[in-house]
Amino acid sequence: SSLLYAAEELRADREFVLAAVGQKGSALMDAAEELRADREVVLAAVGQDGCALRYAAEELRADRDVVLEAVRTGHSFDVVELRARGAVVLDPLDFATEELRELPELQPDCARENRLANRGTRPEAG
Repeated sequence: SSLLYAAEELRADREFVLAAVGQKGSALMDAAEELRADREVVLAAVGQDGCALRYAAEELRADRDVVLEAVRTGHSFDVVELRARGAVVLDPLDFATEELRELPELQPDCARENRLANRGTRPEAG
């Protein structure tokens, strides 16, 4: 990732990490642990790459708004269809808590509609 070779102090620098995950969400994997638990940083990461949710702190993988943003960002392809064809495809929902995976608004068809209907909108960090 873009943070892999960054100095430890840069991996813990909030503004530096925000810029990095804004360019490549998966950079979250090399961010300092406390920043992987920072809601704004994680929202920026999953807003760029929904599967960056896998690197978020557990409490944020249980945060409905964070997971919804990851699902909205999702992929440019149909995960359900590819899986039905036997492909191994990661989906942001794979990294959410079991409780959130059961929410109707996060189910594949509804999530796809949410992603299309809400393109360009993001939950507020806070």
